[in-house]
This record gives sequence, C-alpha cells and structure tokens, in this order.
Amino acid sequence: MTKTMSRTYDKTPEALARLTPEQHRVTQESGTERPFDNAFNGNKEPGLYVDIVSGEPLFTSLDKFDSGCGWPSFSKPVEAAHVAELRDINHGMIRTEVRSTHGDSHLGHVFNDGPSDAGGLRYCINSASLRFIPVDALEREGHGDYLHLFEGTSFDGSDSGDTV
Repeated sequence: MTKTMSRTYDKTPEALARLTPEQHRVTQESGTERPFDNAFNGNKEPGLYVDIVSGEPLFTSLDKFDSGCGWPSFSKPVEAAHVAELRDINHGMIRTEVRSTHGDSHLGHVFNDGPSDAGGLRYCINSASLRFIPVDALEREGHGDYLHLFEGTSFDGSDSGDTV
C-alpha cells in the first residue's frame, strides 16, 4: 500500500481556518481569482499540486501547460478519483465545474480545448485552490509514491542542476 493510499483527505475546521480570505472565497464560495495575477499560472517548477483544504493530490507539473488563459491549466488530473466534475449553469453558460472529491473545494472548470495530443482537455484551475509541493519535498510531505512519475524526466531530482 502506498503512503497516499492510506491517507485520509478531509475538509476540517482547522484547514478552513488556515485559508486566506481569497482561498476561502475561491474554494468555499466558488469564486474565481484574477487571471494572470495568481501564484501558479507561471510556475514551471516540477511537482505536485494538491487541494489547499484537504491535501488530496490533484495535478502534476508534468500535465501543466500554458494555455494563455491566465490560470494554471492541466491536461488531466493525477488521480481521477480526487476530481469531481459537475454541471455548472451559472453566468448564462453551460460549463463543467471541477471540485476536489474529499475537500469539496471549488477548483475551476474543465473545457475541451486543451492539447489534442494529451486528450484535448484543459483543466483551468484557480491557484488559490492549490498548494504546490516541489518534487524534492514529495517524500517529506507524505506523497513519495508520486516520485515515480518524475523518473526519467529532467524533473526527477537526480540532476544536481550544476552545468559545466
């Protein structure tokens, strides 16, 4: 059994109390942060993105791409079971809302205009709903079973980063 398989991911009063007002507005009130002015839109560091409330693994940097929309975009979740997709008819549009399964956090929306070679989906996600864990901290943070995803990439942590 892997470490994350034995973990529980819950929405607790303590987790909610740690949220900033913006994180609370986005995750608990289905808000949207400003495009381009958010923590992870331009993040290119390798690692895992987890729900800011429950800690459940949602996306990896390996599936992140620059869609130009102003929010972090991913082609797929790292664990489909941690992402719920719901019909959203607010604002005069029909969209698919994305929420974390265990934390019930509003994450963003999914659209069918993503890279075709990666399945064609674009998970457009609010940075305020995410916490980023760099590859070199995955083991320490209890997500070491995701390290295998980064093996054989320039992100696997085996490269010291020194160049000659």
